[in-house]
Amino acid sequence: MSEYIALIANEIYTPVAFLLILGGLFFLFKSRFVQYKYFKHAINILRGKYANPNDPGQINPYQALSTALASTVGMGNIAGVAAAISIGGPGALFWMWITALVGMSTNFFTSTLSIMYRGKDSEGVIQGGPMYVIREALGKKWQPLAILFSVCCQVGCLPIFQANQLTQAIVDIGIQSESIKAATFNLLGFTIRTPHFIIGCTIMFFAGIVILGGIQRIGNWAGKMVPLMIVIYFLAVFSILIMHISDIPSYLWLIVSDAFTADNYHGKPALGGIVGGLIIAGIRRASFSNEAGIGTAPMALGASKSTEPIREGLVSMLSPAIDTLLVCTLTALAILATGVWQTTDGSGVTLTANAFNTAMPGVKASKWYNYFYLLTIVLGAIASMQDIMNIIDIAYALMAIPTMLSGFVLAPKVMAEARRYFATLKE
Repeated sequence: MSEYIALIANEIYTPVAFLLILGGLFFLFKSRFVQYKYFKHAINILRGKYANPNDPGQINPYQALSTALASTVGMGNIAGVAAAISIGGPGALFWMWITALVGMSTNFFTSTLSIMYRGKDSEGVIQGGPMYVIREALGKKWQPLAILFSVCCQVGCLPIFQANQLTQAIVDIGIQSESIKAATFNLLGFTIRTPHFIIGCTIMFFAGIVILGGIQRIGNWAGKMVPLMIVIYFLAVFSILIMHISDIPSYLWLIVSDAFTADNYHGKPALGGIVGGLIIAGIRRASFSNEAGIGTAPMALGASKSTEPIREGLVSMLSPAIDTLLVCTLTALAILATGVWQTTDGSGVTLTANAFNTAMPGVKASKWYNYFYLLTIVLGAIASMQDIMNIIDIAYALMAIPTMLSGFVLAPKVMAEARRYFATLKE
C-alpha cells in the first residue's frame, strides 16, 4: 500500500509542479510586480493601520495571517525542509526559494479573490476560499472543481503530519529508555507503538480545546502562539549559525550550485534527468511548507474583517516569504552547517533535532469534521512519516488545480480591483 501511495504522489505532482511554477510566473508578470512594490504597505496593513472592527469577517488580518502560518511555520518547514535535504541535498532549498518567490504572487491573487467572492456557510457565517470563489464567481458549470477542492481539503488540511513529527520529536528527545520507545500493543490486528499512541491522544486533547472553539479561538491562539514560536525558534537556530558563521557563505553557495548539478539527490529522475527530479522534489516540499497555490491561505484570509480585497492579498503574500525564504532557510543552514545531513540517517524532524543536538548537546466543516480532524492526530502519531507526506502531497496536488484555474480565469478582475485600490491609496 505504501508503494502504491508513493507512486500516485510522484505521478500526480509532476504536472502540478508545472502548474504552480508557471502559474506563479503568470501571476507575477500579470501584476507587474505590484505586490512587491507595496511590500511596506502590506506590513502596515498587518500592523492594523487600516483595521476597522466593523468590517465583515471574523478575525483581523494579523490573526488571519497567523492562522495561515500556524499550519506552515512549525512542522511544515522544520520537518519539511529536513525531508527535502534528506532526499535532494542542499540544492532542494534553492528550488524551494524559487517556488516561494512566485508563490507570493499566487497568494496575492488567490487571497484577493477570497475576499472579493466570499460566501456563507450552512450556518450563515461569512467564509472565504477557493470553493466559494468558484461558486460565487464562476457559476454552476465550475461546481465540480469546488467539490474537488472541498473533498481534497478535508484530507490535505488534516493535522496528521504535524502530529507525526511532533510525536517523533518528543520520542526522540524526551524519552531516553529504549524499552519504553519499543513498547507496543495490538489494536484491531495492528501493532501500535505505545508511546506514540499516548502522545497522540494527549496532543488531540489539547488541540481539541482550540479547534472546537471555531475560527475565532483558532485566530486568537495563533495570534499569540505563532510569533512566540517563531522568536524562540529563531533564537535557537541563530545560536547554531553563530557557532558556524564562517561556514555559512560556502553553504549558501552550495545551495545554489547543487541546485543545477544535483550531486546529492537520492530520489528518482524526472523531466528527463536527476536535476528534474530535484526540481520536482523542491517544489513538492515548498508547496507542502508554504502552501502557496494550494488554497489554504485564501481560506484563512477569507475570514478577515475587511472590505478591501487587495489588502488581504498583500498580507497573504507575506506568508511564503516568512515561511520559506526565512524560516526554511534558517532550518536548512542549521542542518547543513552542523553536517548532520551527511553524518546521520535521520529524516524529517529527527534530522533537525540531530542538528540541534550536535550544536548544543544536552538541549533538546462541521462539528463532526472537527472530531474527525482531532482523531486523525492519533493516526498521524502512529503512522509512518513517508505515507503521511505522500497522502498530503496527493491532496495538495488536487487542491492546487481548482485554486490555480480559478485564479487564472479571474486574474483580470483582481487587476481591475488592484488598479482601483492603488489609485485610491495615492489620492
